[in-house]
Amino acid sequence: MRPGIRTRLLAFNALLVFLPAGGLLFLDAHERRLLEDQERVMAQQARMLASALSGAALDSGIAERALSALGQRSDARIRVVDAAGRAIADSVRGSGERGGAPGSAATRAASPRDGWLYRAAALPFRLWRRLRAPAAPHSAADLYAAGGPLLGPEVRAALAGRYGAATRISSGGQRSVTLYSAVPVRDDSGRVTGAVLVAQSTWRILQALYELRLGALRLVLLSAALAVVLSLIVSRTIARPLRSLRDQAARMLDGRGTTVGRFETAARDDEIADLAAALETLRTRLHERVQFAEAFAADVAHEFRNPLASIRTAAEMALDAAAGTERERFVGLIQREVARMDAMLVSLRELGRLDAGADAEPAERIELGAIAAGVARAQSLATGHDVRVTPGPGVCVEAPPVRLGQVLENLIANAIGFSPCDAPVDVEVCRSGPEALLRVLDRGPGVCEAHRERVFERFFSHRPAGVGGESHTGLGLSIARSIVHDLGGSIRSDARPGGGALFEVRLPAC
Repeated sequence: MRPGIRTRLLAFNALLVFLPAGGLLFLDAHERRLLEDQERVMAQQARMLASALSGAALDSGIAERALSALGQRSDARIRVVDAAGRAIADSVRGSGERGGAPGSAATRAASPRDGWLYRAAALPFRLWRRLRAPAAPHSAADLYAAGGPLLGPEVRAALAGRYGAATRISSGGQRSVTLYSAVPVRDDSGRVTGAVLVAQSTWRILQALYELRLGALRLVLLSAALAVVLSLIVSRTIARPLRSLRDQAARMLDGRGTTVGRFETAARDDEIADLAAALETLRTRLHERVQFAEAFAADVAHEFRNPLASIRTAAEMALDAAAGTERERFVGLIQREVARMDAMLVSLRELGRLDAGADAEPAERIELGAIAAGVARAQSLATGHDVRVTPGPGVCVEAPPVRLGQVLENLIANAIGFSPCDAPVDVEVCRSGPEALLRVLDRGPGVCEAHRERVFERFFSHRPAGVGGESHTGLGLSIARSIVHDLGGSIRSDARPGGGALFEVRLPAC
């Protein structure tokens, strides 16, 4: 099952959380960099003091003066030890230890790490670290707090002529570690006469990092809350109206497939309102289409009822009539009505194919005068009626040849059916600006103004008294209009000057 819009919006808005969350991960790398920088500074201080003390016999007085000058510019605890590990100079005198460690329990309680929010957020990371391979533990306390020789591993390395470093948990219950750096002190001959030991707590660095982490955590929580709020707002303005449209669409059709109700749109001015309006337009057109289909079915039933009634009556009369001319007359009536029904079925099938867009032919460049002359000759030979063509030179259109020929055939056949036998049918082809004009004119009774639009309706056929055309199905002009509209043109009927009817087709010329 696909996630809904609300779920996808929430997932998209959750991207707001990734940036501050990534910042939390970056702080671990930032912490390692700060610790490396602190150790580097401590090693530089130790080397500076060792350089100042080298070249002469290691003396406590000289060491104290050097420490006094350097210690004023350093937060670290600096001690000078002799070759036996005894401290001969110390930058800290008294019980307190420098290096960033807090001086009281009250100061320690003010740490951001002790807040409930920090502890709750840090719990998953602590569990993760426990599941991972544990790191090598640091010493449990300050190795040099109890007095005695300063002979830790880093001091031993310095007395051996190497750089020494160590990390130990700070004393006094601090949530920090103390870094130790030891550098050898040499005399003029290069012999190691002592070492400089620098120690500094990471308390201040950690407190600054705790503040950064807590700030980033608050930003993450704020971003998450903002993502939820934005998702709810967007869901209310998008998902809820779409669900309403879905429910309306589900109730739109009754059991018979008839549209009931309409799509209701709230007072909105956005894409949802446009969608609702489009759906309402679609519903209206579907409703009109259904009504048209129902009316068309009723018209077809009515049109077939008349010839069937004539056939039934003629058949009954033919059975009762005596053999000879009277029976042949009834049989001829039956044959004419059958032919009329067959022509009507052919026209109905053609209309259905046009409506469905079946068998669409590719358009070709056609000279309108040439195709009009060909259709006119065929109609003239088939009916014996005179059809005259006035072709316009060079009038061309883009259209399927068969469809365009069908338009001409239907218009000429309609004109012949309503024209006197001795009156020719005229076909004129010309150009009017960007359009190609085709006119079919006859000398029949014409089309009254009230029927000039109705003649293109299906099954409509107006036959004045004394005029032929009984064989017409009432579908020829409707088929012609459908084809012309599909070709991007227009068709109309009018009165011919001097009497008769005029049918004019306009198509885009090329």
